[in-house]
Amino acid sequence: MAVLTFKSTEYQTFPAIIQEYARYQWTIKGNSEKTVCEYMLDLRTFFRYTKVRDSGAYDELESISISDLTIEDVKAIKQNDIIEFLMYIGTSRSNNSSTRMRKLSALRSFYKYLCNKKHYFENNPTVDVDSPKASKRLPKYLTYEESLKLLETIRNDVDSPTSSRDFAIVVLFLNTGMRLAELVGLNLQSFSPDLSTVRVIGKGNKERLIYLNDFARSAVKEYLQIRLDSKYIRTSDKAFFLSSREQRISAKTVQWMVHKYFGLSGLGYKGFSVHKLRHTAATLMYQSGKVDIRVLKEVLGHEQLNTTQIYTHVVDRNLEQAVERNPLADVKLKKPRN
Repeated sequence: MAVLTFKSTEYQTFPAIIQEYARYQWTIKGNSEKTVCEYMLDLRTFFRYTKVRDSGAYDELESISISDLTIEDVKAIKQNDIIEFLMYIGTSRSNNSSTRMRKLSALRSFYKYLCNKKHYFENNPTVDVDSPKASKRLPKYLTYEESLKLLETIRNDVDSPTSSRDFAIVVLFLNTGMRLAELVGLNLQSFSPDLSTVRVIGKGNKERLIYLNDFARSAVKEYLQIRLDSKYIRTSDKAFFLSSREQRISAKTVQWMVHKYFGLSGLGYKGFSVHKLRHTAATLMYQSGKVDIRVLKEVLGHEQLNTTQIYTHVVDRNLEQAVERNPLADVKLKKPRN
């Protein structure tokens, strides 16, 4: 199935009310097209569910059309409909808590727009629906030694024509914690002339400035010598990272490249992914003890501090180690005799 975008034919199969909401989220709220389309797909799943619920024909769920959905159908939804939907996707579709929370978030945003912005009706069925309890999973990350091993593997791959590019990509991930979408969106002009900073476009189309350390500047400068070769200058694409076809590198290409080097470095069995490089950057920065959690929040481009606080898990691990390493830990004094 083709990826849903505002220009795809699949977009036209959505009812007018959802298309209207999508345009508002994109143009007024400034959410990315990817985020808005994910919300649309979640809304489609919900309204498909309401159509097949009475008949029990859940096997036909994926083929149900909601193009005939009206504002009256949307208004008729009750709180219990949403609760039952969350129970259904949890039990029958094995959606984990984070997925269920995302779908509930889509419904809340949709009904908030209809009730508070457009005033189509007053009763918002999502108001008192409890959020699914989030499972507390600590982020996977590479240790300092594993990070060096990954970088050395890329550096030593002298037979690869893209080794300098790939090295610069992974160095940026590990040293800045930028997101995959932020990296592939980089342009030549994103970097300052002295390569001390780079501007990225994050979630919600928000721009932020990231400072580059010496290692990141060195890797970027090395790749830049290749990127500024005359054969690339002629291209109309201002993208910083290019594919072998001399076009902006895609997210899938970056994911494939990182997966390849995880395997070559002997780390593939750990199930690491591109996003784990972002976790690694955040964890290593915080683990150093020199980066305040509020500063880390700004570096990562998080909206809320509680999103960043997941990285404080390293403190819990280090607390035990710190106590064990106390020089008094192994002292054994004889009990005095009475």
